Order: sequence, then structure tokens, then C-alpha cells
Amino acid sequence: MPIDQLTSSSLSNQQLNLTPISSSNTFTSLAQNNLSLSGSSSVGNYNSTTGYGLVNAAAAVSDANGQTTYADVPKVGGNGWGADLIKAPEVWAHGYTGQGVVVAVLDTGVDYNHQDLKDNIWTNPNQNSDGYVNDVHGWNFVDNNNNVLDDNGHGTHVAGIIAGENNNYGVTGIAYNAKIMPVKVLDSSGSGNDTTISEGIHFAVDNGANIINLSLGSVLPDDILKSAIEYASSKGVTVVMAAGNDGSSSPDYPASYASTYGIAVGAVDQNNQMANFSNRSGILPISYVTAPGVDIYSSVPNNQYATYSGTSMAAPYVAGVVALMLSANHNLTESQIRNIITSTAGNSTQSSSYTTELQSFTSSLIFAHQAVTSIPSITFSIVPNDLQVKSNNDGQSNLMQFSVNSLSDRQTINSSISSYGIENNHNLGTPVAPLQFHYYNDALDNNTTDVMDDTSEETILTKRYKN
Repeated sequence: MPIDQLTSSSLSNQQLNLTPISSSNTFTSLAQNNLSLSGSSSVGNYNSTTGYGLVNAAAAVSDANGQTTYADVPKVGGNGWGADLIKAPEVWAHGYTGQGVVVAVLDTGVDYNHQDLKDNIWTNPNQNSDGYVNDVHGWNFVDNNNNVLDDNGHGTHVAGIIAGENNNYGVTGIAYNAKIMPVKVLDSSGSGNDTTISEGIHFAVDNGANIINLSLGSVLPDDILKSAIEYASSKGVTVVMAAGNDGSSSPDYPASYASTYGIAVGAVDQNNQMANFSNRSGILPISYVTAPGVDIYSSVPNNQYATYSGTSMAAPYVAGVVALMLSANHNLTESQIRNIITSTAGNSTQSSSYTTELQSFTSSLIFAHQAVTSIPSITFSIVPNDLQVKSNNDGQSNLMQFSVNSLSDRQTINSSISSYGIENNHNLGTPVAPLQFHYYNDALDNNTTDVMDDTSEETILTKRYKN
């Protein structure tokens, strides 16, 4: 389904949802669809909420071109706030606007007659050569014909964010000189299946797309779709995927495949705050960045415009940035693109405020359990939104990691423990009850002698473990 809002229920006006159908998954668009029509490998910088943070076009394109980060320029303002937030105008000022790049939009279709898109629609130079008859502007895998017009609105909205023309009206896309390849894989309700989407990916790759935008998703993994994305990656095509709108702690599929292929994208608002509906990046590092996805103004069919919200809207911002990168350096590999996008992203989207002191802060953690005969010394250091824990006893690292939501004085470090390895040489015995983790709260009030107790306002973190 288009990724404006994705759950496991049926489609509604508020959200385009999915349900599995027999052996094949149903995918829907991921946008919230509250619209108003009118004539929005840097592990050290990764956190489990925003991944690598807000995509930065100026830093990414300059890096791709072997230059220092482009200087700030005046803001576009108005409905162009999303471009301003990711620093696209700084790239435009250097002459990179997506020229020579083809972005396939696998979605509900695209209104290729729209006044803001018609001059940026891809035309197939090799029509009929691949078994698809008269595939002038793409292919419709829902109805198996060449009619790629949008009968929903979602795909046209996505296309406008990527490559709306710079013509002083409507919407200006992030890569406003790129070409859009319409590939219809979702029906008029915003639903599709793994077969049509996978066929669409193969079509886009085999017909010269440089980038594929997937503003769609499912809560279930799918080997057919994963294989298609792997194929795209093997051919040097970057797949950009919306993270999903469940508000969950990790992306839906196919965005979760960004651990190996493509880029997953979460949504932020105009203030660079994580959208409450956006799926987070998850504990395990994947190629996940954020982009504008709340109240995004863009094109819809019949020369109209609308405001949508969803990670469906965030993904095309990143697809546009990748197009800008390729217009600056067409020799970039898919792996290089993923690395540059993540390494240049500004990890500043937080669920609460942080100070630079937190990045170098070190405190200690003690471990209590009824079977303990020897308490190991464990230290942790705080970086924004993450706690990395290391045991001093045996040098084992990455034993535990949990997210930090607040570090104000005497407040809870509101956390969820994700993993912890108990080694035999810790002499901890066999845990039979939940383990309690206490930490010295000098993180909170610089009192290194006061260990928080069970009755303090801080929450003791507990989790059961196995040997």
C-alpha cells in the first residue's frame, strides 16, 4: 500500500492499510491522506529512533562531488519548507537539479499530463522491445496494460515531491529536472501485491531507472519483494523505501531490508521533530534517514494540488536527493550512495533536547541478582538517543543498548533494554528471575555515591535473560 498510513486493517479514508491475501502479501500506500485540495555506514551517529537523522542534500551532493559542504542560501519558504529543511536550494545553486537521472515511481500511477509534471515524464526509447506493448511512459502491472495514469492521487503526489517542475507555480520538486518513470503497481484503492511490485521493480531496472521510489509497504516480510530489491541493488539502482506509519519501533517491509539494500525513510515535521505516526529506525543499524513527511504540499491529478502526511511523502524527498547526487556524479555506486546519504545526514531529530556534554559523559552501572557472587564492573557512555554498554570484566562490547528519551535532573532514563549477553565467566549463576539493573545517577545530578533505589522516581530497568 502507499505508505501514508499502514496497519493490518482495511483501507479507509484516513489511512491506506493492508491485509494479507492468501499466500501473497498486500501492499498499500503509506500516507495519512488528510488532504485539502486547491487549484508537504556511520554507526556512531545511528540511534534507534531517527537512524542517521535528517537527510542533508547539501552535504550529500557536495560529498558525492568531492567538495566541501555547500554554503547556506536564502530559503524558499512557503510550501517549499521541506526543500529548505533538507538544504536542497544549496544544491540547486551549484547547478545540480537532477538532470540526466530517471526516478521510477512505483505507485498508483502518475498523471503525466499534470502541468507540473508533463515535461519531466520519462519516455521509453525502446518501446515494445521487452514484451510490453506501447510502453511509452511506463507500464501498468495492475491491469497489464500501458495506462499508467493515476486513479488514486498518491503516485502523482509522490512524483511532484521528486520532480515537480521549477515553473513558478504549484510545487517544485527536489530534483526538478529529473525524469519520472511511472510504474503502476497499486490499484485505485492504493493496494497491490508482491508480484506486481516485484515485476514493477524489474521493469524499472531493465528500462534504465537510476532510482526506485517505494512509498508502500506491508507489516510482513516477503521473499519475492526482497529478491527484486536485491536485483535492483545488483544493477546499481538505489531503492528508497518509506518506513511505514504504524508509529512502531522499527520499519515495515520492504523498508526493513535497508539493512542490506536500499534506504529506509522516516518522517519529520517542519520543526524537524519525528512524526508520531512514523515508524522508527530500530535497534539494529540500517540505512535509515528522516525527511519531511507532515503536511506536504504537492501535485495530484487534474492539475490540482493537495497536502498529505506520511512516510510516503518522506521517501520521495530522499529519492530526490539521490537524484541530485547522481546529477553531480553519475558514477556513484548504490553502495556509495547509501553510505553518503547516511554519513552526511544530520542526526539532530530528537525526542527530547540533548547537550554536547552527553556525548562524552561516562558513568557506571552495577548489576544485582540473587545468584550473584561476583558483581562485574560495567560502564556505559551516552550518545544522543542511545546508551552503549560495555563490560569491563571481559571486554565484551555491545552487550546492551537502550534508547534514552530524557536526561533532565532526577528523571527516568526512559528506556527499553534490547539485548544483553550473559557470559559464563561473569560468575552470575543461572538467572531464574528478572534481572535488575541499577545505575549510578551521576548522569542526572553528578552525585556519584547515590545509587538510585527501588522507591526513587527513576525506573529500575528489568528484563529476563537466558544463558
